Amino acid sequence: MKRKTVTAEYSRNGLPYMRIDGGPQNLVIFEGLNFNHKPPSGMTLWWSGNMYKSLASRYTIYSIGRKPDLPEGYSIKNMSDDYAAMIESEMKTPVDLMGMSTGGTIAQQFAVDHSELVRRLVLASTGYRLSEGGATAQRKVINFTRQGKWRLAAAVMAGVMASGMISPVLKSFFWILGRGMFGSPDDPSDGLAELEAEDRFDFKERLAEIKVPTLVIGGGEDYFYPIRETAAGIPNAKLVLYEGFGHNVMFERNRQLSEDILAFLAEGG
Repeated sequence: MKRKTVTAEYSRNGLPYMRIDGGPQNLVIFEGLNFNHKPPSGMTLWWSGNMYKSLASRYTIYSIGRKPDLPEGYSIKNMSDDYAAMIESEMKTPVDLMGMSTGGTIAQQFAVDHSELVRRLVLASTGYRLSEGGATAQRKVINFTRQGKWRLAAAVMAGVMASGMISPVLKSFFWILGRGMFGSPDDPSDGLAELEAEDRFDFKERLAEIKVPTLVIGGGEDYFYPIRETAAGIPNAKLVLYEGFGHNVMFERNRQLSEDILAFLAEGG
């Protein structure tokens, strides 16, 4: 099998992204929370490329982050508009779009405000707002990060990402990594801007405005988001849940989840 070419750079309007050359059609991924708004490199680039290799069997993948140096008060809508500017400028549209976790909150806004740019939509491990527990956990991460207590911030995040026996293992691992779990940013302000924007986000009353074919997929025990309720609010959305798995299902069941995503996207021809 020919090895995929993986590159990382900035878009014309300053969005960091990774590209995996694959099939003829583009799959755009709005990535999850990231404190380090730079193109991935080194082991991070290798790991990210490996995670999406199954999807690249049919698609050229663009995994896109958020702009660096976000101003205070930057909103989910602002981030959505940044993505629209890149996609309109640099890609053949409409595109298939997947939003993961925090990227999924942005993808919901995008699918309403820029529906002409979306062919089919996948919302992975995300929801119309944070759950009460997810909001509480992220506020703890915000507070610990502001205090420079990276190990505590990492442990909080790890403690609610996974389910079952893997949870305490992941928590210990993230504690050891500390700031490295967040990409070792010199300045945490970009990650904090993302967290605070998501804390303010509630799209429940606008879910019915999402008209593109949509797959909502994730773990049945996801702690961060009300996944079932999100799918119920989107007209004709398809829901796929992996019972017994939490927010980390993308990593724990990567191959099966990728197959389900590809099957849904193929329904559109």
